Amino acid sequence: MLSVLVTWIQAHLPQVRSERGQDLIEYALLSGLIAAAIIAVIALGVLTGAISSMAAGIKDCIDFKKSTTCGPF
Repeated sequence: MLSVLVTWIQAHLPQVRSERGQDLIEYALLSGLIAAAIIAVIALGVLTGAISSMAAGIKDCIDFKKSTTCGPF
């Protein structure tokens, strides 16, 4: 009787699936997120000088003084 009950429970309970593939996908997503963060930090470090000079050029153009010149245009 007990073996019939165990067989019935095993047949009607959801199967426990292997989660190895899920772990692999999670690690891949996490490593991609870390790589994107590293690239963003490097790009921000490289472009800081260019952004600063662009902001200074814009500041000179909208300074509203007649003596300032605004770039090559």
